[in-house]
Amino acid sequence: MPGLPAFCLRPRDPRRGAVLTLTFAAVVAVGAFTGCWVPEDGAAATGRPDAPASGAPRAEGTADREAVARAAAEAVAEGKSGKKAAQEVVSRSGDRWGTVYDRGEYAAFAEGLDGHWTGVGVWAARAHDGVITLDEVQPGSPAARAGLRAGDRLLSVDGHPVTGLAVADVVALLRGTAGTPVVLNLSRGGADLTETVLRQQLRTEPVTVRQLAGDVTVIKVSSFTRGSGERVKAAVRAAPPGGGVMLDLRGNRGGLVDEAVTAASAFLDGGLVATYDVRGEQRVLNAAPGGDTTRPLVALVDGGTMSAAELVTGALQDRGRAVAVGSRTFGKGSVQMPTELPDGSVAELTVGTYRTPAGRSLDGAGITPDVPAGDRAEDRAVTVLGGLGVGR
Repeated sequence: MPGLPAFCLRPRDPRRGAVLTLTFAAVVAVGAFTGCWVPEDGAAATGRPDAPASGAPRAEGTADREAVARAAAEAVAEGKSGKKAAQEVVSRSGDRWGTVYDRGEYAAFAEGLDGHWTGVGVWAARAHDGVITLDEVQPGSPAARAGLRAGDRLLSVDGHPVTGLAVADVVALLRGTAGTPVVLNLSRGGADLTETVLRQQLRTEPVTVRQLAGDVTVIKVSSFTRGSGERVKAAVRAAPPGGGVMLDLRGNRGGLVDEAVTAASAFLDGGLVATYDVRGEQRVLNAAPGGDTTRPLVALVDGGTMSAAELVTGALQDRGRAVAVGSRTFGKGSVQMPTELPDGSVAELTVGTYRTPAGRSLDGAGITPDVPAGDRAEDRAVTVLGGLGVGR
């Protein structure tokens, strides 16, 4: 899905174990994903909340989670909102990707892991000046039927102004029960308009496969939700012998880290996919053995390729397994970890960054494709595959 911020992960219950995320924004009213999540140490949940690490180093531009938890606890003791107090600390910290969710918001994110959710069918992004813009409208969704368009500026939801709000707070306003109305005030081309849209249960397919002439299999991965990694593996196994694969990650805003690693494993025989650090301590993500290491492969990317999708692209590019075709990726490479607060809300705070096998940090830089291409990137990819021997 093309465009800027919005899409990715599985917030696992922080009470069941520590979790890391590679957050890049949030999806408004559709998936509401906010990061790429992996269990700490890459293992199963530890069965305990993420506890503050005394004396652990904290990078510039990140929030002090002890200060965040303390602010929430003090607010709760005074009968005030722990979430609001915690968010104020996060906002002052300069943590660009840090945010705080209440119980309902955090639980709602989990819906998207299985490819279904309740919403109106829009993705939205917040600009640096606080303006909320519709980044994409899902075809056939309530928003599409109401005539909403990508590029529309969202002004208010049910009378609540949204300019300047955190995307998570906009998500909370748009969330609700299927069948209930939500009134959206928007601006398009300088003119204001108001639409009443009914929330609906929505679904999406994260992995789709199609065939092109010349034995080229196109595997489109729109997000790394639950089961997507194995679907990529199955698609590779089913591809015609001797044919090439086009792994289309354009507009992929991320997803579960373990699903991204599984997808990369489809093309690798073990070995390093990425490293990441948690307060200065380095961890590794390795591919499973047994992937297809000989089939010609092109990774299609663009400015909407983010987070976990960049992790996959960087691994395949660094290890000489794929030729990246398209335009520079978004550049979201910071790692977030959620911490449960005294009132049950969850603070998702930046704790480090991840790097490709060659040691590249993609945060703010993105991935530069091997073969630059614009609107005709798929045609260029077919040409590249031809040069790798596909169709001869």
